[in-house]
Amino acid sequence: MKKLLTLILVLSTLIFNYHVFALADTPTPTPSGVPTPTPNQAAYDQLQQQISDLQNRIAGAQEQEKTLSSAINVMNNQISLTQLQINSTEQQISELTSNIQVATTKVNTLQNSLANITKVLLQRIVATYEAGNMEQTQALLASSNLNDLIERASYMKIVQEHDKKLIYDTQQAQNDYANQKQIFEVEKQKVLALQTQLQQYSSQLDAQKQQKQQLLSETQGDEATYEHLLAQAKAQLSGFSNFVNSQGGASLLSGQTVCDDGWSGCYYNQRDTQWGGSSLNGTSYSIAEDGCLMTSVAMVYTHYGYRSVTPLTVNSNSSNFASYEPAFLDKTVSVNGASLTRNSSMFTYLDPDSAKISAVDSAGSPAIVGISYDSGPLADHFVVIISGSNGNYMMNDPYTESGNNISFTSKYSINSIREVDHISM
Repeated sequence: MKKLLTLILVLSTLIFNYHVFALADTPTPTPSGVPTPTPNQAAYDQLQQQISDLQNRIAGAQEQEKTLSSAINVMNNQISLTQLQINSTEQQISELTSNIQVATTKVNTLQNSLANITKVLLQRIVATYEAGNMEQTQALLASSNLNDLIERASYMKIVQEHDKKLIYDTQQAQNDYANQKQIFEVEKQKVLALQTQLQQYSSQLDAQKQQKQQLLSETQGDEATYEHLLAQAKAQLSGFSNFVNSQGGASLLSGQTVCDDGWSGCYYNQRDTQWGGSSLNGTSYSIAEDGCLMTSVAMVYTHYGYRSVTPLTVNSNSSNFASYEPAFLDKTVSVNGASLTRNSSMFTYLDPDSAKISAVDSAGSPAIVGISYDSGPLADHFVVIISGSNGNYMMNDPYTESGNNISFTSKYSINSIREVDHISM
């Protein structure tokens, strides 16, 4: 009887120790069920406040009149904001990584404790089964007297009740272990997501620093130069919108792309449903309304063998756009490591047609040509000249539906030419 009581005490001690361990080491979950470790909460809160302050400052500065100094101020604040976002992300990764290391140790300990309790449970199941198979007559014969028989029955009942409790506690231990494993797997996924975000912030920081240097280079730090370039960019973008409106709007089209149609390249339409509805470099302008030049550049890329290039791939690199006006395409762009430069010859409506024809012919095939639909001084639409000479040209028009390999003069006059871009790659 003493041995039986000792066994019960040992089992009770094991279960008690398990629950003490589990309750002490189980992290307290957030409402979502995933713990968020913030051992340095004060520093984290301070970073978030600085990020919020900078975001408000940037938003306020963007509403002010555009000048070179205000643009530089916005860029500096954006660089600082991105650096703070990097710092915040690195802190979160550090805290989560530390928590995962602690959690791994706890899960391993839980696993060992669960294995021990399961082992004891299996032994008790076997012992209880053997005891349960004893015939009542055998118990009676084994008892020296009635009191001994009653005592044996009482001990057996205690053991059976204890076994039921042990089975329940073992199941709870298994559930606790499974829950902890799930929580820590979620934590690991959070770290992976934060690492991806950190890479994006780092790339964004590099691009912002490069954009600032580009702005200083383009303007030479001169306010008057900045204002001239900005006015020129806005005038061209406004011209794009006016041209599209004059043609009936920028309704989207499908099935427009055609490759190898007489000039070893692809025809793209700016209004194609594949990209027409997309924002032009994250601005309020759209490719369907204002993407004729970018679409023309994409077509020229395909002529030189870069068949994977589309208006979307040109659009995806923010460095292809002017720092002073993010919807204005730079003269030199880069896609998939290949650079393309437009060397422009400019004309007015007073220049003779012969000069414009000479410029197109000397540009070779292909050439990007800007036209003015309203006889104004600036180009407000761009097309690609794919073949021809002496004023008889075939073009790919990125606005006209199925505008591939059509006559230039069927849509526009030679006199409407305001810009001829020679291409170098």
